[in-house]
Amino acid sequence: MTRPLLFAAGGSDAAWTLPSAGAPVELDRLVPPPPSVLGAERSPWELEIGFGKGRYLLRRAAESPERRFLGIEIAGQYFRIMVDRARRRGLGNVLGVQGEALYALSVALPQGFADVAHVYHPDPWPKARHHKRRLFDPETVDLVLGAVRPGGTLYFATDHLEYGEVVVEILERHPAVSLRRLDGPWPDGPRTNYEAKYVEEGRPILRLVVTLSPDAPAGLHPDGRAGIVAAVRVPGEDDHADPGGADGSGTASDLGDLGDLGDLGDLGDLEIEPRRHREAPR
Repeated sequence: MTRPLLFAAGGSDAAWTLPSAGAPVELDRLVPPPPSVLGAERSPWELEIGFGKGRYLLRRAAESPERRFLGIEIAGQYFRIMVDRARRRGLGNVLGVQGEALYALSVALPQGFADVAHVYHPDPWPKARHHKRRLFDPETVDLVLGAVRPGGTLYFATDHLEYGEVVVEILERHPAVSLRRLDGPWPDGPRTNYEAKYVEEGRPILRLVVTLSPDAPAGLHPDGRAGIVAAVRVPGEDDHADPGGADGSGTASDLGDLGDLGDLGDLGDLEIEPRRHREAPR
């Protein structure tokens, strides 16, 4: 069963829940544009899927206060660590999301909201029977790419080279992207604790820079189209239900009424343990 999504901002003590039937979240309401860009046309978003303890997400947020950063993490402990660090550092341009990434991308987050997306060392799910759980699969890759605007960029890295080559093959067959391998480290050095550890050990890492074409025709991955299942909301009698009900449900437009959910330290019942094939801090 998919667990509820939890949203928490780095610039306040507020946190929000969102039901699966909700409309795309109005991100500007949760994290308004920074004061430095209030008069500008837009304040760009960056997305990191699987931020771990937030090493890269928090660094980027501190380096670029004019941009906003949204991170998704399934592990409740890591989610709370990142949000607590963002708040202690006064990073009001950070929004954390706890929950399944593909679920969040499919039901909660707006299409094409991010200029840039980052996916570093995702679980490769090496067993054949688990391949459908991979973040990059012909049937799921469009959820990831769909979060990035046309002309935007996705950065990817993995130390699991077999999985990396599968990701390369999937992306090379997608009509809307161009792909290049990076022949060395990132210009700014290791971006996660995993990567720093693996670089020190001399372990090979596959790094990709993926660009979404600004004028490519819309369409799904050719190998995944047949298996796509669209999640839709069927109007019914619950449309007029009280959004502040005991089950915590409501639509995205009702987020402002959910109020401050208190200290994240009290949300232990919402913790989701990390599902990875190895244990190491990121």
